[in-house]
Parts: sequence; C-alpha cells; structure tokens
Amino acid sequence: MEKLKLDLLVIGFGKAGKTIAMKRAVAGDRVAVVESDPMMFGGTCINIGCVPTKYLLTQSAKNLPFVDAKAGRNAFIAKLNAANKNLVEGKGALVITGSARFKEQKTVVVGEFVEITADTIIINTGATSGIEVTGKIHDSTSIQQLESTPASLAIVGAGPIGLEFATMFNQFGTKVTVYKGEGRLLPRFDLDIAESVRTHLESQGIKFIDQRVADAAKLKEEVVLMATGRRPAIADLELEKAGIEYTERGITVNEYCETNVPGIYACGDVNGGPQFTYISFDDHRVVMDHRWGKQERTTANRVIPTCTFIDPPLATVGMAEEEAAQKHNISVRKANIVDIPILPRPKILGKAEGLAKFIVDADTDQILGATLFCVDSQELINMVALAIKHQITATEVGEGIYTHPATSEVFNALLV
Repeated sequence: MEKLKLDLLVIGFGKAGKTIAMKRAVAGDRVAVVESDPMMFGGTCINIGCVPTKYLLTQSAKNLPFVDAKAGRNAFIAKLNAANKNLVEGKGALVITGSARFKEQKTVVVGEFVEITADTIIINTGATSGIEVTGKIHDSTSIQQLESTPASLAIVGAGPIGLEFATMFNQFGTKVTVYKGEGRLLPRFDLDIAESVRTHLESQGIKFIDQRVADAAKLKEEVVLMATGRRPAIADLELEKAGIEYTERGITVNEYCETNVPGIYACGDVNGGPQFTYISFDDHRVVMDHRWGKQERTTANRVIPTCTFIDPPLATVGMAEEEAAQKHNISVRKANIVDIPILPRPKILGKAEGLAKFIVDADTDQILGATLFCVDSQELINMVALAIKHQITATEVGEGIYTHPATSEVFNALLV
C-alpha cells in the first residue's frame, strides 16, 4: 500500500473542499482531493444539482423537447466536470479517484492501495437522496436522464426540489401532479405568499393533492419523482475509527466547521447545515480563516437568502411576518407585481405574476425580512440580504437610484 504524508486532505469534491484545496496548494501545501465518483468532479452543484437543473429549466421554458435538452445538459456538464478536475490539478493539488474511509485520526485509506496521513482533513462529501431508484421511481438525479418525456409525472414532496421539477416538466409538456402531504403548501412562508404561489402553479396546469403517499409505486402516473429531501453522505467514511461525532443530521461541527477532532473539518451539506452550494462556499472562508488565518470568521449569525426556482422564482431572506411580529413592532410593505406602476420590466417580459413583501421594523427602519415572488428575485434577494447584514435601512434602500426598466425598482416602490 502506497503511503502519502500531506499537509491537507480533502474528501469529496464539493465547493468548499475544492476551493480550500486550490488555495492551499497555491500556498505551497501538499494537497490531495479524493473523490469516489469521477462523474462528480466539481461536486453536487455542478454535476447533478444547481447547474444541470437550471439548464433543463431554462430549456423547458424555451419549449425545447426534453430529449434535446437532456443532450445539451449532458454535454455542458461534461465540460464543467472536466474543467473542475483540470482547475484543481492546475493549482498543484493531487486528485485521487476512490472511496475514502478513516483508519484512525488524521489517517485515511483510499480504496485498497493508498493510505494518506494529513495534518488537516476537510470532509466535503455532500448529501445523497437515499431513494432506491427502481422501475418508475426516480430521485432528482436519475430523473434528469429519462429516455423520453413522460406523459404524466407524480412528485412526492413539495419543497424546493419538488416544485422546481414540477415547473420544469410542466413546461416540457408533462401532466404533473404534486403529492404534497397534509397541511398547506410552503409552511415556512407566510400564508399570503403560499397561497399566491399555489394559485399561480395551479394556473400553469400543475395539480396538487393534499395527502401523504403510502406506496409511491402504486401511483397512477407514468413516472414518480421522490423529492423528499437529501441526507448527509457519511455512511462509508467509518467516522467512528477517527472518533468523529455525528448524528443522522450530519457530522457535528462547531461555529468554525471543525469537528470534535482538532484539525478535521466538515463543510457543506455533510455537516447538517443548509444544503446550498453558497453555504459550502462560505464554509470554506470560515475554515480558511480558522485554520490559516486570524480566527475572526464564524458561521454564527449568517444572513442566508434562498430561492426556489419556479417561474417566476420565489426568493426569501430573514424573518417572515408572523415571526417578526412576535419580536418587533413591524411595518409590512406588500404589493402584487402587476399593481406596481413604476415596475414595467416584469410586464415587458410577460411575467407580471407574483408579489413582493418586505417586513420592516417600524421603530428602527431596519429590514427584518423579505419575500420576492417575481422576475429576477434570485438576484434581488441578495441585495436585501446585504442590507440586512450591514443594517442598511429600508429608506436607504428605497431611495437608491436604479436602472430602468429593472425589477430592482421594486425597492423604490415599496421601501420609501
């Protein structure tokens, strides 16, 4: 067995790990990145998550047939996969393909032939669906490779993944039914937002059934997507041999993404935090600062915007109205997009659906939260998050000078 002694070992090719690997390799460290699947160079986002699904979503909006969109998707993702491997190797890090498992603290075995000891180890193995893909049952990865456009699709689960695929396949011409379970749609959103989203999706032809599914294989639809969440990918790591603590939610870390074993970190989806690639990117900044910097950055008090890519996209940040009202004297600024006269861009695009809602502290003028269900919301929500983080007041945002026609003029309309 070949034995390597490194400064840094990264397990998994996710956003945080590959970024840290490149930076430390450039700094002169001996670095290796281990990835079990060569189809996953670059991580979940690039290969099976954010990027390929948005590619398919964009093509479906252009009325491109699914099989043609899939071919374009696969060619595009293959280029990104190869580019990510070349990028990491180009910075001086070694890329090793194989399954990694801990032998002891700071020592990892890859396959049957390589043993690596490193001063610093980053676990960045992401998450997995946990769904057994068989017959007509698919997860969010396998459904991207269907042989043809299904006549009908059942989606079990109405979270961001379920609603995105519902929008996508509805645009591909599939009859889509979402089995969302009991209770209302989007329970973490205010009721007015949830009702607006449901009404809009139903107007597009998407059907909702408010019941749980006992046996997905017995559903009448041709294809079934199980969109019931993803779990941290830790099963094969043999964390016990390194004494690394974990739960079913993921590897246990502190505010520096460090495990209970000093020098071993867990970043991204695997540590039980929000499963977004941009959180993994911020995790990398926290780890870089803690291990090699001034130890000033933590994961505490992060302002995290999110977006569900339906059409138009649904973006949110901060507090919802009900939560904010329990803690603050609030002012609610809300309007339907179609009713905002100084906001022509959505109308120009023929997409004037949705609404915008801001929750403002009436005493301090601080923005407490916002939900934007409108064209360009995936971009605008980042500006709101920045305002919240740096305590820029609602009035200051509202008095900004924005290009025209631009959806950012919603700030002029509602925040002054």
